[in-house]
Amino acid sequence: MTLTLHLVRHAPTLPNAERRYPRAGEDAPLSEAGQALALAMRLPESALAFTSPSLRARQTAALAGFPHARPVPALAEASFGVMAGCTWAELEAAHGEASRAWIDALADPASAQGPPEGETGRTFHMRLEGWLASLPDASGVVAFTHAGPLLAALRLTVGLRAAEVRPGTVATLRRAGGAWWLTELRVPPDLA
Repeated sequence: MTLTLHLVRHAPTLPNAERRYPRAGEDAPLSEAGQALALAMRLPESALAFTSPSLRARQTAALAGFPHARPVPALAEASFGVMAGCTWAELEAAHGEASRAWIDALADPASAQGPPEGETGRTFHMRLEGWLASLPDASGVVAFTHAGPLLAALRLTVGLRAAEVRPGTVATLRRAGGAWWLTELRVPPDLA
């Protein structure tokens, strides 16, 4: 029995164009370019659909043809703590090399560290791992999420440590006999 999972990073928002981590509590809507990209997505219509609870993910799901996608907290973006609202340049200016250590820890499924006031790598990956384990054995699933959860799922399933996942990226995975493999990674043009 084979599961096909399409992991979709939400379409672009203004914070994406500004290349900054979302502010705590910020729930930016899709930009005009993001709306157009979401409308153009081609995903299997019969798939079981899930979404992050965020507005940007729910809007992407609805415009892509999945208005009734079920919100799942496990698909929410990582909690970035003190990194929230900042660009990478701002983080490096304010915190130096600590910024790199925080993001590396968040990307490590075994790490008990992460950004101050944010999630640890272990906690972040555990919620994604639990959601992945709950998926059906044979079906098509589409999940609208964020860069962090998409990358965490790729680390947990196929061991991929890094990938470019611009807004609107779709990663397609298959699972059979307990083994995962990546079958496609569609990265749209940079709209920022």
